[in-house]
Amino acid sequence: MSKSSLPRRGLLVGAAATVIGWNTVGRSWAVAAGDSAPAGTPAAGTPATGAGASGAPGGAAGSALAALPRLDGTVVADAGTLARFGGDFGHLVTAAPRAVLHPGSVRDVAEVVAFARRHRIPVAMNGQSGTGATAELESHSSYGQASARGGIAIDARGLDRIVRITPGRAVVEAGVTWARLTEAALAQGWTPPCLTDYLHLSVGGTLSVGGIGGGVQRFGLQVDTVESVDVVTGTGRLVTASRTSERELFEAVLAGGGQAGIIVRATVRLVRARERALVFNLFYDDLSAYLADQERLMAERRFDLQVGEVVRNAAGTGWRYKAELVAHYDGAAVPDRAALLRGLRCVAAETTVVDQTAREYAFRVDGFAGYLKAAGLWAQPKPWLSLFLPASTTATFMREATALLTPEDLGSGLLLFYPYRKDVLTRPMAVMPDEPVGFHFDLLSFPAPGADHAAALRRNRRLYDRAVALGGTRYLIGAIPDMTRSDWRRHYGTRWGRAVAAKRRFDPAGILTPGQGIHA
Repeated sequence: MSKSSLPRRGLLVGAAATVIGWNTVGRSWAVAAGDSAPAGTPAAGTPATGAGASGAPGGAAGSALAALPRLDGTVVADAGTLARFGGDFGHLVTAAPRAVLHPGSVRDVAEVVAFARRHRIPVAMNGQSGTGATAELESHSSYGQASARGGIAIDARGLDRIVRITPGRAVVEAGVTWARLTEAALAQGWTPPCLTDYLHLSVGGTLSVGGIGGGVQRFGLQVDTVESVDVVTGTGRLVTASRTSERELFEAVLAGGGQAGIIVRATVRLVRARERALVFNLFYDDLSAYLADQERLMAERRFDLQVGEVVRNAAGTGWRYKAELVAHYDGAAVPDRAALLRGLRCVAAETTVVDQTAREYAFRVDGFAGYLKAAGLWAQPKPWLSLFLPASTTATFMREATALLTPEDLGSGLLLFYPYRKDVLTRPMAVMPDEPVGFHFDLLSFPAPGADHAAALRRNRRLYDRAVALGGTRYLIGAIPDMTRSDWRRHYGTRWGRAVAAKRRFDPAGILTPGQGIHA
């Protein structure tokens, strides 16, 4: 029997510390008698059949127990599972939940959120991204954003179905990774138009923050490619939202940080896949030349994908800039290299060109991730910082930032730096600087063991404050300490009232995704 034909419940965890209800007096979970659970979690009544047991168990505590609704999956509270869901990719914040839902259906999410609302229990979806090996699955928030401290974490891996792929669109559950969707779409001649660099991230996770990649100049963020979403609101209501139906919720959840609802399914656009990728790497010693060329290339739409990095120069004495540009093509119709590079101000002698399949380029980060894992750096603390800068002040910010940053700040990581066009960004909760053109600054540091992470967080705060003073905004994945209500109000600007209204309407108990720290 294939994996896909097994009942979903059979693919989930076993019965260890299976939760059967919530003690409303002691505000603690009750697990089936005989199950093991963390210290302080009471066993109650007689053994139950999974988390779907109904009715209060016998004993003195019975009258205080609110039984969980019948579920297709399980809610568990064993120490190992709680520990796994207590950390994230950043390894800077530990915020363990007190229970984890392994959903067997979308309905499970709605039932558990409704239960959590009644009892004022925090809840958050946790993408559990990675290549699929159990040891590599982890939340890819970097500063506790996907945590549910003391509440219920929802394991998105229980919602990992590609529902269907048809010409121009795909319907997927939230726990499907972009890697799986890309492979499945390529098999039918299609591809998602905007891909993150690392593809082993959940669809629901990136759509909750925006999702950015080298296709942003043409297609916008990943949220801009969404046609509709199925959402569980903070009241436990399951709603299908789009531009034409439930639009307020549609716009509140896409790049909304999980504040108004939990995305459980999405319909996303696909574009025709090309066969090959001609990849140009252009180097610049002058920041002004780099900025001018990047903006020119974006305006002229010479390339299909356009990213860039800040890298060390050959002597190791300072920083320089690299543009990574991709022209896709089919068959023997190789693009004219000279025409693509005409009039640019890069260091021509150092230009490199790689011709590879489009799939090889899409999955290019896998090899780098493998190196980081082998070197023991993948599991180290990572104080990432992601910002959006207005073009008019980008040069000022970058000169100050590169004067502050050291090779140790970057470690074995990357500092991505490339332009975007605001006119292709359509989702209001993806807050950008108020200019037609901006630049994405993405410090993806992998410091050496023993690095001073407290100092790195102070550096992040300093750079964030400077970016804001220059008209910049943050991307919700970064590690920025001490965000206050005033900071969030300034971040959202004229959209603050809209964010607060959506929170109050769709999550009136304030239980959803507390790890973002958005003080609405």
